[in-house]
Amino acid sequence: MPDWIVTMTQWLALPEVGLSTVFVVAFVSATLLPMGSEPAVFGLIKLNPELFWPTILVATAGNTAGGALSWLMGLGAHKAVDKMRHGTPTEARALRWLERFGPKACLLSWLPVVGDPLCAVAGWLKFPFWPCVAYMAIGKFVRYLIMTTALLWVFPGALPT
Repeated sequence: MPDWIVTMTQWLALPEVGLSTVFVVAFVSATLLPMGSEPAVFGLIKLNPELFWPTILVATAGNTAGGALSWLMGLGAHKAVDKMRHGTPTEARALRWLERFGPKACLLSWLPVVGDPLCAVAGWLKFPFWPCVAYMAIGKFVRYLIMTTALLWVFPGALPT
């Protein structure tokens, strides 16, 4: 492995740098950008097992904040379209089924492909912000906890140096 990759990996694994890196990666991956945060979470925990809970919590916070940003963008898009249409409602019939679930639908924000747009749709439908964020946080926390625990079970032991 090239020396610069080893150096960069060691630098990013430092707790004071690694946790902020996990936050940023988790935040960005919760937006509509195609990116996954699980490798960063797993990598930091694998290099620093004592940071299991801080990493899970920081990743949950970053991913939830990114979901909240998507919610705000959905709300902003809805308001912009309503303004351009002079205040007429713009809800599509295909989105009405989500209204039955309300903010609880944000529990599914952890799902690949559909989870991130779901946060924006929740904003578009003007679901209450804080309940949506709470459900996002629960879903994302459970995902990180289960996925990281499963990865540590599948790949036990220390990393080679």
